[in-house]
Amino acid sequence: MPRIAEIEDTPNPNAVKFVMREPLTWGVSHSYENAEQAQGNELASALFAIEHVTNVFFVDRWLTVTQDGEADWDQLVRQIAEPLRAAPAASDESAAAVFAARANVENLSEADQQRLGQIELMLDKDIRPYLQSDGGDLHVLGLAGNQLVVHYQGACGTCPSAISGTLRGIESRLRTIEPGIEVIAA
Repeated sequence: MPRIAEIEDTPNPNAVKFVMREPLTWGVSHSYENAEQAQGNELASALFAIEHVTNVFFVDRWLTVTQDGEADWDQLVRQIAEPLRAAPAASDESAAAVFAARANVENLSEADQQRLGQIELMLDKDIRPYLQSDGGDLHVLGLAGNQLVVHYQGACGTCPSAISGTLRGIESRLRTIEPGIEVIAA
């Protein structure tokens, strides 16, 4: 039964980050954009049953909930806390499950797989920690030529700055290892 350690605002005014005392997962992120996607995940389904919840994202010891902008956060946070406190702590997940949850980009040449590996390392080291500290993350959807397609998760998914400033910052950082890369949010 994870307990809530902190509740933090995010740069997205419609998202709040819950920091937990116990992990909800071990390295496997869960991102849901609607109740239909959340089917099969008890915690996410319970959160989508709360009026105004539009996105649920969680990994390790934190969870971000996004609302439609119509709810009072003080009241909504109390409603979210109930299923969050009732959720089981993470069970031991196998290395295979963690590996399977990583970006799965098929049909890449060996050279592109190597490029993607370098890109993922930089994202893990220099980009994801900052996004995660604000209650979000990103998932690589594909690499084709010089275009890297990413999908924002959690608070980043609906944050106004994610599509403009943050995306350009990511692209700028990645250009230190891939000079011609273009980062596109999907």
